[in-house]
Amino acid sequence: MRLGINLGYWGAGMDGDNLAVAQEADRLGYDVCWAAEAYGSDAPTVLSWVAAQTESIDIGSAIMQIPARQPAMTAMTAATLDSLSGGRFRLGLGVSGPQVSEGWYGVKFDKPLARTREYVEIVRKAMSRERLSYEGQHWTLPLPDGPGKPIKLTIHPEREHIPVYIAAIGPKNLEQTGEIGDGALLIFPSAEHLEDTAIRHLRAGREKAGKTMEGFDVCPTLPLAVGDDVNGLADMFRPYTALYVGGMGSPKQNFYNQLAQRMGYEKEAAEIQEKYLSGDKSGAATAVPHQLIDQTTLLGPVERISDRMQAYAAAGVTTLTLAPAGFTLDERIAALRAGTDALERAGLA
Repeated sequence: MRLGINLGYWGAGMDGDNLAVAQEADRLGYDVCWAAEAYGSDAPTVLSWVAAQTESIDIGSAIMQIPARQPAMTAMTAATLDSLSGGRFRLGLGVSGPQVSEGWYGVKFDKPLARTREYVEIVRKAMSRERLSYEGQHWTLPLPDGPGKPIKLTIHPEREHIPVYIAAIGPKNLEQTGEIGDGALLIFPSAEHLEDTAIRHLRAGREKAGKTMEGFDVCPTLPLAVGDDVNGLADMFRPYTALYVGGMGSPKQNFYNQLAQRMGYEKEAAEIQEKYLSGDKSGAATAVPHQLIDQTTLLGPVERISDRMQAYAAAGVTTLTLAPAGFTLDERIAALRAGTDALERAGLA
């Protein structure tokens, strides 16, 4: 099992340290450094900045938002980043959510599975440097009855195949991701529930495409906090978990809330959402069960984290992406080093 690191959103208050964290992950042999985007910083700019100041670690978008860019533009960006980084780029894509898609980008959040499938097909075709023509439900290239003509990408990516990852939560999205993707970006993964909530759906998609799970990258992100007080460490992530389970979406369209329900927290997920959407964010955080936090993070001393890593590897995880917590750069660096120590202790390095 490989290790990755997720820098999260630029502008979240730790920007001055993020480059140093990425460089230390590079030195420690971490496999990939991911950066996110929502409606603040964009992922490609951050990744180009990191790539220019690291040597061997891959850079990946987790995610580039599908409603934010036309697919051909995404192919151009992916090819450019792959070329500039010496073949180190991984393209992570996702549809975002209805609030961001419609409120920020003005793109209707409808038929996300079909939209994702077409988007990936166009991006791959463009990156292959074929002349680009496509007829789908959401995109038609070139536009009919106009001056447009099929053209091809003028630059050469470093590699013939840039891996495409898809952020997936729901069963249908996971199955399609297994079918059309090279990897899956997962969030709030519980090793105990991973087979039922993710792996079996990914496997079904792979089988539909005539493939196995061999070579497919199962890549969940987990917050990491090192120390002896597990309960105290878990409390650090109460607001984070409450935000996603309670406030990330509408009452009817919160994919993270639905995931918590599939993990057996139906009553608790409803309470967290009710409190969060009514404005009681503190009450929502208090309502988050300790077990839910503990199952979806890596907490405690190195020995405990090592045991959890073994559980994730046994569940089918191939790249474990860490989001090291800490109030200072030294604490985040120490968490990174603890991650490599735990991996070695688990015999997974």
